[in-house]
Amino acid sequence: MSQLPKLQRELDAARLRTDRLFSFMSSEAMYERPIPERNRLIFYLGHLEAFDWNQICRWTLGMPSFHKSFDQLFEAGIDPSVGKFPVDQPSDWPTVDEVSRYNARARGEVDRLLTSVPEWIVHMAIEHRLMHAETNAYLLHQLDSKYKQPPSDFSPISFFSSSDEMAKDEMIEIPAGMATLGMKPNDGFGWDNEFTQHEVDVPAFLISRYKVTNQQYLQFVQDGGEPSAFWVKRGDVWYVRTMFHEVPLPKSWPVYVTHRQAQAYANWVGRTLPTEAQFHRAAFGTPSGIEQLFPWGDEAHMFQHVNVDSQAWDPVPVTAYSNGNSGFCLAQMAGNGWEWTSTLFHPFHGFSPLPTYPGYSARFFDQDHYVVKGGGPHTPSRLLRRSFRNWFRQSYPYAHIGFRCVQS
Repeated sequence: MSQLPKLQRELDAARLRTDRLFSFMSSEAMYERPIPERNRLIFYLGHLEAFDWNQICRWTLGMPSFHKSFDQLFEAGIDPSVGKFPVDQPSDWPTVDEVSRYNARARGEVDRLLTSVPEWIVHMAIEHRLMHAETNAYLLHQLDSKYKQPPSDFSPISFFSSSDEMAKDEMIEIPAGMATLGMKPNDGFGWDNEFTQHEVDVPAFLISRYKVTNQQYLQFVQDGGEPSAFWVKRGDVWYVRTMFHEVPLPKSWPVYVTHRQAQAYANWVGRTLPTEAQFHRAAFGTPSGIEQLFPWGDEAHMFQHVNVDSQAWDPVPVTAYSNGNSGFCLAQMAGNGWEWTSTLFHPFHGFSPLPTYPGYSARFFDQDHYVVKGGGPHTPSRLLRRSFRNWFRQSYPYAHIGFRCVQS
């Protein structure tokens, strides 16, 4: 039986998710640039529908453009180095009404033709949109509060857990074993950098039970380390900028930092960051030697026991969600913050770019992008599969990325 009706529902659900995030931003916000190195928000408003239209209707089915300039304008985003700023002005962009009309037409055409394309194309559209839901969350986080409105059911009380239990700096021994990276060609949809599946022999090592907390990182900052970009100091007191408010630094939350900052902290404590293979071994391995689909086991319904899917607008203590612990009793190997690895983003052996999206991974295979694993508060649970790989520039400060340390 065809899955296309199910895929239409999944696409509609993904649209609701991105539409909801835009609903928290004022129309004036569309011409703001919350992250200085990235496009104005008006680009992201048009990009999602342009991507679906280009992938499904133009490039796969050969449909003629109904708005060629918008197809090109909103086709692809930018990934500039930190400190390199675009020079466009708000007047260089179309109006919100023009983009909205384009979006409605593109969305209608996509729905009309959805059953005419291979299912992997639809999966790609769904996951691309879901990844942008998280990107839009980063943008919303950085947006000036005068341009955004919290959801009606939002309460600042939700910032703080009833338990502020402090995590111990506890190291867990992971015995030597194999880590399976990637996925097999017939395992379902995956992005080009996820193929092909292979095993890596991982020697024994020690890894932190918990992500590094704000409290632990504060000690590093007090010794001269660089503070997180999410932190603000007022007088002698540190605060953190949450999604909608500024609050006193929650000591038990994971700290969000750049790769350079994470590595500097690891050096400071005499440790290092895990490799991608070490992360896999710790997250998905078990004392019995059997690997699991997810850190907590093989049950997908356990997603509600990790901080993903925008269940919380911000982090929770690193000791929360114990039901989601890994086979080695490591906390939050999925959710509550992506985690930096020491592995440069690179292709696996047998890499083949996606035919309609050849630049998805290949243009980031360099010496500046590092693999991140796990997932953050706004990561869609669909992307928690073991093989999924995310990546960011080593100095990128705006994403919800934490870390933990390892030692031999």
